[in-house]
Amino acid sequence: MRTLAIFLLLVGSLSTRAQDVDQLWLDSLQAYWGRINAEYRDPDHTPLPLEHRPGFTELERFAPDARFRVRATFKPRKGKAFAMKTTTDRLPMYEPVGVLTFTLLGRKERLTVYRNIELSKRSEYVNYLFIPFTDPTNGESTYGGGRYLDLTGPLGPQVELDFNRAYNPYCAYGGRYSCPIPPPENHLEIPVEAGVKAFGH
Repeated sequence: MRTLAIFLLLVGSLSTRAQDVDQLWLDSLQAYWGRINAEYRDPDHTPLPLEHRPGFTELERFAPDARFRVRATFKPRKGKAFAMKTTTDRLPMYEPVGVLTFTLLGRKERLTVYRNIELSKRSEYVNYLFIPFTDPTNGESTYGGGRYLDLTGPLGPQVELDFNRAYNPYCAYGGRYSCPIPPPENHLEIPVEAGVKAFGH
């Protein structure tokens, strides 16, 4: 009887810890989107066209889904610098720094991580890493040009990849922006129903 009581206490303790971890994640996610929404409400920083600014409160996004928060394996693989295509004639130089492999909804996927060479020369962006990607939701529930994820390097062998933080390029909101176009190698076969939705969807 005593053994059973100890077992139930342990199970209850583990369950409480898991709930605490989930709540920490949800709080962190809420804070992340809170900062982005605050930026979009700020007339000095928002990418929103003038006609969409009045009454704007927050970006529409999918409900938080822990299935799209995965543990990825990172393998450094420095590649040759190249000019990444954008939505304009601008061709910023990027270099691949490695590949993330992971399982998403039962399917093995991979994404290449990039560094913007010019941006990395600035002290505040020296560790900034960039993951542009596309998936089957583009053009339907999400922006047709794909979405982005940011990471802070240097990356270790294991990396948390949270698609609930996927955000749109500024081009998704109109205006004359120059946005990197995700390379074909960063197309995911699994529909990523997490993160921000298409504007006005």
